[in-house]
Amino acid sequence: MEYDEEKVDEMVLALLFLTTFEDSPRGVRAWKGDDWNVLDRLHRKGYISDPRSKAKSVVVTEEGVKQSRPLFAKYFRKESH
Repeated sequence: MEYDEEKVDEMVLALLFLTTFEDSPRGVRAWKGDDWNVLDRLHRKGYISDPRSKAKSVVVTEEGVKQSRPLFAKYFRKESH
């Protein structure tokens, strides 16, 4: 099945926000359990560190953190009634 890679990348970046945690002195990290192709694209875009390591998590760059929070809110914020 063909799909829009940009939309998938955006959604995965938004979901990475769910698994972020502080890791001093490295900064913000997120668990890497998503598709390797998507993680590679996010790395090339500068949002995460190289996912091809033995670590179970990746460093989320400043730009990645800046982008992931609003994307998470955009897709998953509960509407108040």
